Amino acid sequence: MYAGRLSEADAQRWTQWRDQSPEHQRVWHSAEELSRKFGAVPPGLGMPVLDRRRGLANRRALLRTVAVLLVAPSAAWVGYRAVPWPSLGAEYRTATGERRTIELADRSRTTLNTATAIDVSFDATQRLVRQRSGEILVETAPDPAPGVARPFLVETPQGRLRALGTRFIVRIDGDGRSRLTVLAGAVEVRPTRAIGASVIVPAGQQMSFTTDATGPIAPAANGAEAWTQGVLYAEEMRLADVLSEIGRYRSGVLRCDPAVADLRVSGAFQLEDTDRVLAVLAQTLPVRVDARTRYWVTVTAR
Repeated sequence: MYAGRLSEADAQRWTQWRDQSPEHQRVWHSAEELSRKFGAVPPGLGMPVLDRRRGLANRRALLRTVAVLLVAPSAAWVGYRAVPWPSLGAEYRTATGERRTIELADRSRTTLNTATAIDVSFDATQRLVRQRSGEILVETAPDPAPGVARPFLVETPQGRLRALGTRFIVRIDGDGRSRLTVLAGAVEVRPTRAIGASVIVPAGQQMSFTTDATGPIAPAANGAEAWTQGVLYAEEMRLADVLSEIGRYRSGVLRCDPAVADLRVSGAFQLEDTDRVLAVLAQTLPVRVDARTRYWVTVTAR
C-alpha cells in the first residue's frame, strides 16, 4: 500500500486477512496508529512489515511479531565519529555513521556507507574503484572517453567485479567475504584466486564470495539500498543481526545477550539516532539496554 503498487487481488487478500479474526483487526489498527504516530518516516521506507504466520495464541505475541518499529529522524546528530583504520590514506572515505555520495570523472555515482574507504583509478584502459572497507552503491554511466569503452571495475580484497551497464551494491564483511547485490543490469564476479569461469549475477540477485570461490546466487534482500536514505529495513531479522547492523553506525561496542539473540524484529529504523532505535527496541521487545557508557552497550533479557 505504501509503495503504491497494490493490485485489486492484493486488496482482496489483505481484506480477507484482516477479517479472519478480531486479533488481525486489532493488529492492523495498531499498525495504522504507529504509522500515523511516526509519520516523519518517508512513506516509501516506512512500510509496515506484516507477518504471514497464523495460529498465534495471544494478542501480545501477535503484536510483537508484526510490530512496526518506525523511529522518526532525530533533530540533530551529535557525537564523535571515528575514522576506521582501513580508511586512513584513502582517496574517499566516511567515518562511522556518515554517508557520502561522489560523482566520478565519467559521471558515474558512488555512494559510500558508514566506515567506508575507496580509491579511484581511471586510465586509458579501465575505470577502477578499489574498495578498502565498508559498503558502496555504484550507479555506472556510459564511458565518455572516445574509442573503445573502458570497463567499469570494482576491486575488493576478495576479488574483482565488472559492471555490465548496471546499478549495484558491494559490501566487505568482516569474515573475509565480499557481498554483491545487483539492483539493475548485471555484474560479473571473479574471485582473486578462483580457478575457472567468472560468474554473472543478474538484477534482483545477490551473492557472497571469498578470494577462492563464489557462493550461491540468491534473491536480493528487501530494502537492500534503504541505507542510502539512512534507514535499516528489517523483515523477521534476528535481534542479534539487527544489533550487528546498528553497531556499524555507532562508535564503541554494541553487544547482544545470546538469551535474546533469536528474537525476531521487523520494521524500518532511522540510523541517524541509534540510541533512539535501542530505546524503541527496549519498549517493544522483552529486552533492556544496559549502558556502562555511551560506547559500551549490551542488550539483555528484561
